[in-house]
Amino acid sequence: MSDMTIMLTTTRCLIRPFERQDIESFMIYRNDLDWMKDQSFKGLSFAEYENALLGESSLQHGTQLAIIDQMTEELIGDVYIQQEDSTYWIGYTITPTRARQGYAFEVMSGLIRHLADQGAEAFKAGVHGTNTASIALLKKLNFTFFETELDEQIYRLDVSNI
Repeated sequence: MSDMTIMLTTTRCLIRPFERQDIESFMIYRNDLDWMKDQSFKGLSFAEYENALLGESSLQHGTQLAIIDQMTEELIGDVYIQQEDSTYWIGYTITPTRARQGYAFEVMSGLIRHLADQGAEAFKAGVHGTNTASIALLKKLNFTFFETELDEQIYRLDVSNI
């Protein structure tokens, strides 16, 4: 599945590669350092985000995808995917104005199913121990605690548990 473009829809969202017009909306929540306290990849300039989001990306090196509200066509968050053999590291961020409305669960469920259909065997996600909302989401998706690495807790999901 190496470098196929990932694009899929869920009930309310479209997950697709970033486009230039997404970057300003992306910057609004990514540069809200209080909202992003548990995340990396924040506080950068337009040009830095543009290079990172619109430049060459691959699943092996990690790729960031936009989460678009199908009704309003607004950017409401992003997902990160990095492939390590048949295991995929995944991450997610939802803009604060759309938090706690089930978007992350909807998008991650759809993405996990999509990648499992493409041959993924396991998923991993790293989360700071203080990020209780994210930990609750991972548990709801059937992830289980795997190990602590540096300052992150690593959760894992085997495809057989989906």
